[in-house]
This record gives sequence, structure tokens and C-alpha cells, in this order.
Amino acid sequence: MSISKAITGAVAALGLMTGAVSAAELKLADFQPPSHFVVDTTYKPFAEKVAAETDGAVTVSIFMGGELGPGPREQYSRAVDGVTDIAFGLPGYTASTFPQTLLTELPGVISAETGTASILANIDMLSDEYKRVVLLGLWNNAPNVIFTASKPIRTMEDLKGLKIRVPSRNAGLVVEAWGASPVSMPAPEIYNAMQTGVIDGAMTDATTLGAFKLAEVTNYITVGMETTISSFFLIMNRDSFNDLSEEHQKVVLDAGREAAVNGNAAWLGIADKALSGFAAAEGKEVITLSDDEAAKFNAASAPVVETVVAEAEAQGIAAQAFVDALKSK
Repeated sequence: MSISKAITGAVAALGLMTGAVSAAELKLADFQPPSHFVVDTTYKPFAEKVAAETDGAVTVSIFMGGELGPGPREQYSRAVDGVTDIAFGLPGYTASTFPQTLLTELPGVISAETGTASILANIDMLSDEYKRVVLLGLWNNAPNVIFTASKPIRTMEDLKGLKIRVPSRNAGLVVEAWGASPVSMPAPEIYNAMQTGVIDGAMTDATTLGAFKLAEVTNYITVGMETTISSFFLIMNRDSFNDLSEEHQKVVLDAGREAAVNGNAAWLGIADKALSGFAAAEGKEVITLSDDEAAKFNAASAPVVETVVAEAEAQGIAAQAFVDALKSK
């Protein structure tokens, strides 16, 4: 059974669908595997809320694992072009489109625990970057830490010359400031790249230990420095959104904001458990940097934050105002 049929069946079983054919059936596309925790924690509640509050007039079918087309970087264009009605993706995969959004990932701009609330409170400041779609939800993950296959990272010098996967340009600048060579790569490609030695490690959050089975190819995880925090979006095709009544548009928007909160909570909770499980496993080690070593990492990345903010200001983006607003919440 496909994940979309499973979701539709689950919603129907709850009595949330009133007819065999709905007035609007929205497709939600995600490149992550069907077993990913986002399905139960975020997408099912989203689908159930939309169906319940529209009396079954609007339903959501979920297509995981790139079922509507391969390639994580193409998620934004799939929503723009109407290949899907709703898409999950990372702004970092199409960084040039989202320079203001990606200020949220810089070290020290948001915290993992309060970042999503800050982002949602200031989401209107991002309206220019989402003119071609409707932004339903935006949330942050757990902190991105350093996974390595064979070399433990106990000092910044240990990173020198290593090829480290990064989720975005800004993350690449941070990794480069730490002395490593950044390699841009979507999360589904990390496993094979680490297993075959194409990369030495990856900057990613701890949920990927299970979600993408990276615990199998990772032996060391280094934590303790100020690091990047990635963001995820749920975006909707504008024509699909405009085809809904105003009442149903509000339902979908409200469900999207709720999905962002649920998504953030899921990522943080699962990352914490995954990291603890990894530390307890035989042959695995979580390395917490000493205060002195963490300070070296933080000092190296601080100029990156200043540079990226200045670059955004030069593009006419109110970058400093946005960063200040995020930090004030």
C-alpha cells in the first residue's frame, strides 16, 4: 500500500472524509523515505485537521520518497509548477531563492527550542521570498552537528582538509571557516557518500541517524559549538490555494502553522533520543568539545555571520532587522 493511500485510509477511518470523491484533494510531496517520522508526527495531523475543519471538502494525500519526482532540490519548483499542490523542502537546497530565510540558520541567530516560534512570529518579513508560492509553514530542526565516519573531531584542527557534507551555502561557509572543505549534498545522498569515502563526514542533525540510517556509517559525532540550524518549509502552489474558498484557505494556513510547531517538536525530540542512543551504542562516540575548543569554533564562525548579513543588506534585504527581530522573541 502506498503512503498516500495509507494516509487517506487513516483519515477515512477516523470519519473525517464524507464522500468517495472530495471537492479538493491536495497532493503533498516529500523526498524523505515513507518510514520517516514526519509522516506520523506532522503530516497525519495536518491532513486530519484539514479534512475535519472543511467537513471533508478538502483532503490531503501524502506522497513520500520522491514519488511525485526525484530530487530534493526540485521540491520548490514542483510547487511552483503545480506538479504537487504542497511540497516539503529545505530553503538551503535552493539558497539563492531564500537569502533572507537562510539567515535563520546562522550560528547564534535562533535557538533550536525557540526558533520556530520566533520564525512564525516574524514570518510576514519573509513575504517577498515566497511570492511564487503560498508559505504554509516554516520550522527549524535540531542543531546541525558533525558526523564523521572514521576520524574523531576533538579540536578544530582535526577538521582541517576533511570533506564535510553541508546542507546549504551558509553552512558551507561555516564549515570552511572551521578548516574543512564543504560539499553540498542533499540528506538522502549522505549515506552512500560516507560509506564510499566520497566525503569524510557530514554536518546534519541527529534525526538523520535513524531517518536516513546514518548511524550505520557514522562512528563519531562532535557537539558543543555554536552551529547552524536548518529550516524546513511547507509551501503550496498558488493556483491550488486560490481554487479554495477563503474559509478553506484559512483552514489550510492554520494547519500549516500547526504543522510547523509539530515538526519542530518532532525533530527536537527525536534528535535528542537518537543522540543518546548513538552514545550508548558499542563502538560509537559522542564527543563534547571542551569550553576552550568550542570557543575556537565559535570565534571562527562569528565573521561568517557578519559577512552573510552584510551581503544580504547589500542585496536590499533588511537582514539585520530580521535577525534582530528573531533574537528579540
